[in-house]
Amino acid sequence: MNQQVLLDEKELQVVLHRLSCQLLENHLDFSNSVLIGLQPRGVFLADRLHQLLNSDYQVKNLKYGTLDITFFRDDFRRNENPLKANSTQIDFLVEDRNVIFIDDVLYSGRSVQAALSAIQSFGRPKAVELMVLIDRRFSRHLPIQPSYTGRQVDAISEEHVRVAWKEKDGEDCVYLVKNKI
Repeated sequence: MNQQVLLDEKELQVVLHRLSCQLLENHLDFSNSVLIGLQPRGVFLADRLHQLLNSDYQVKNLKYGTLDITFFRDDFRRNENPLKANSTQIDFLVEDRNVIFIDDVLYSGRSVQAALSAIQSFGRPKAVELMVLIDRRFSRHLPIQPSYTGRQVDAISEEHVRVAWKEKDGEDCVYLVKNKI
């Protein structure tokens, strides 16, 4: 297995600031918008953006939550190993609000489809947007496109994108990993 660096720590910081600014441009004070990090790995990106918007851009009263989509996926019964669910932490209604789903990598689109189903338990959003750090744009199984993208990657099916977060993996870096066949 070999890997290529797509984003190093410095480049990742630049991308995070750019994504934060794009959110600010479209949502201004976030009075009618909420951020929802998709479990498990989209939460790391969502946490970082939430921190940046609060500290660097002084966005106050920003509604933020995390959403577990495990049992809303269309493939959750296909795994031989029992699935371990993550936690959902949404202490607000999304009724008539702009919901911004945040995930690390957009691949097939199935996670986003599951998130669209899962969010209905918290109300009917006015609109839903999708922010991803990495868009594997030629791998989609569903007609789902991100509203905000950190970086687009053209990866073949024998490759995968690995996002490493300091909080979980000890470093901030994004890799394109080529699997040996």
